[in-house]
Amino acid sequence: MPPFDQSSYQVRLEWGTQGLARLAPADIVIVVDVLRFSSTLADAVAAGQRIALSDAIRWSTNGASVVAAASASAAPDAGAPTVLVGGIRNAAATARAVMAVQERQGTRASVSIIAAGELAATGELRFAVEDQLGAGAIISALCDLGIDHSSPEAAAAAEAYRALRPGLRHMLVGSGSGRELVEGVASTARMEAAGVRPAATAEAAELDAVDAAVVLSDGVFERFS
Repeated sequence: MPPFDQSSYQVRLEWGTQGLARLAPADIVIVVDVLRFSSTLADAVAAGQRIALSDAIRWSTNGASVVAAASASAAPDAGAPTVLVGGIRNAAATARAVMAVQERQGTRASVSIIAAGELAATGELRFAVEDQLGAGAIISALCDLGIDHSSPEAAAAAEAYRALRPGLRHMLVGSGSGRELVEGVASTARMEAAGVRPAATAEAAELDAVDAAVVLSDGVFERFS
């Protein structure tokens, strides 16, 4: 058993596409890209929009790329995993979707949570505090539902979220990613041109403001049901 695959735990946590490849195959993969892919999609699907992954890749090269990798991953004797997109804004709804998938399959579902992080211009993956907190919010919500057999990596993210929950808005606004959005990024114009309203940083910090989970279904993001 590879030491970094976290296969002995039900809930796992890693970073980016390389982290996804390190983990053992899972029944469910949750991609977390709080600023702003996850938060924007949560708002869009709650409003009834359906967004193709191919379109999302054009305006979110990071989070959408992780989703594409996740949708292509599968165990040798199993199909592709259920791929969800979540964050602070829809943490509880995402956890409930995990519970629903588990109940439908009739056995304990393994869950890989992939924090997207930030890609530097050199292609190097950087830690992103907002994705650590977003992953922690979902893991904490899973614990509330009894899905709490978490790896040390996942447990640490959940505890960080619980400790910092009172200051979520401050943490996101003051983060490097939050400051970068204030300065302006090219993805904003690409989202708007595609008819998608980018979530503001303060909105991304609003815990459970959206009661909708996002699932990838046949290459299209839609509301989980």
